Amino acid sequence: MDIKDFSASLKAKQKELDTLMRRELPIKVGRIAKDHYQDNFRKGGFVNGGLKRWPQTKRQSSGSKSAAAGYSPLLSRRNHLFSSVKYTPGDYRVRVANDVEYAPLHNWGGETHPTVTPRMRKFAWAMYYKAVGKRKKGKTRQGELPPEAGMWKGLALTRKKKLKVKIPQRQFIGESTELNKQIRQTVEAEIRNILK
Repeated sequence: MDIKDFSASLKAKQKELDTLMRRELPIKVGRIAKDHYQDNFRKGGFVNGGLKRWPQTKRQSSGSKSAAAGYSPLLSRRNHLFSSVKYTPGDYRVRVANDVEYAPLHNWGGETHPTVTPRMRKFAWAMYYKAVGKRKKGKTRQGELPPEAGMWKGLALTRKKKLKVKIPQRQFIGESTELNKQIRQTVEAEIRNILK
């Protein structure tokens, strides 16, 4: 191989590397990141230097046998937050995000102040009666109220227009050493394939 052949080969490799970095890697890296972040939902915690489990939800610790109590934190029948993790590839970069309105509140934790509506009160009464149970002639048992029933009754009878709800941090997207390692390995493997 003389110097002209080597120069032509180098230019071809350089063009392949540029195409890889500009077009192909953003798509591959985005897919890896999306899979990693969605896997956090399945594991019930954030993976960064090991699994950091999310705090348990009230519905999980209630002891209920309902389907909702069986879901891990941030998961539900619809899995809206889970399925909203997306990536947008661009030239030499990729953006991984979750654009759901309440995603930042779960990812970083914080407080929210929802307005108590008549519909919420109606729902709270329905949940109260469900928790208490019914006796004959439509009367409820008053002596033995489960703790969950008291919470629903309190919500139904509250005079407040705004509630104060604290949401603990359940990070599902962000910087992760395991993700960075996986991305680095993929990039190195792709570059080696071109330089062979």
